[in-house]
Amino acid sequence: MLQSPFQYFDDIDTSEIAPGFFSKLIHTSNNTINFITVKAGCTAQLHQHVHTQCAFVLEGEFAMTINGETRILTPSSFVVIPPNAIHGGTAVTDCKLIDIFDPVREDYKKLNEV
Repeated sequence: MLQSPFQYFDDIDTSEIAPGFFSKLIHTSNNTINFITVKAGCTAQLHQHVHTQCAFVLEGEFAMTINGETRILTPSSFVVIPPNAIHGGTAVTDCKLIDIFDPVREDYKKLNEV
């Protein structure tokens, strides 16, 4: 049976993907969409992956570092992180963000398979 295209956020489990980073993940055949809330002061350590990542701040301020350059993201800005770029960031305030990954984050898919 096909799943309805209409869904509810309340039906998506929340996963803590890093300390203070709480995600609701949607996976399509081509990408992963991460609706994420981050507590002020929490940090995603510098890392890299093969995915292109687009990050959008809906609320708050997030200090993003990409290849050694740091900028404060706000709801009026966004970033496109190329594959394999070294990046990480810290929530300056409590934040709500959307990250879109291409291709699908198989590692994130496994978070809800338990």
